[in-house]
This record gives sequence, C-alpha cells and structure tokens, in this order.
Amino acid sequence: MQHLTENHLLSTVQHGFVKRRSTCTNLLESLNDWTLAIQDGHSVVVGYIDFNKAFDSVSHAKLFYCLNQYGVRGELHAVVDTF
Repeated sequence: MQHLTENHLLSTVQHGFVKRRSTCTNLLESLNDWTLAIQDGHSVVVGYIDFNKAFDSVSHAKLFYCLNQYGVRGELHAVVDTF
C-alpha cells in the first residue's frame, strides 16, 4: 500500500483497501453524486457488476505481469493468487 500511495498509483476514487475508505464511503459518495445530478435535472443510470468471480476470467499470468510492471511484487502475488 505504501508503494501504491507514494507512487500515486491509486485513483482518487479508489475506496476498496484504502485507509478511511470502504464500500460504505463509496456508496455514500455515489449517492451524493446521484442526488446532485437529479437536483440539476440530469438523469442517472446505475449499473452494478458482480466481481465475485472476476479472477476466474482473468489470465493470472497477465495480471501478475501488470502488477509487476507497477512495482507490486512479493506477498501481494500470493494474496491475489488466493482469489
């Protein structure tokens, strides 16, 4: 996490696995954005995706290659491999 933060590799909208952020803060931020859009007369379309089996459809070799290119190595590979 330190490497990702120091090298600005996380998006500012990243909520998962970030200190003081969670799926709850993500939902609250999204709800606020939707509310403001509706108040301004815009329509809102929301799509939900189930990532439960996301790692089943991703080439692990390619995923590990990409992680390695971002400088993420070592124990994280073992954690990702458990999915």
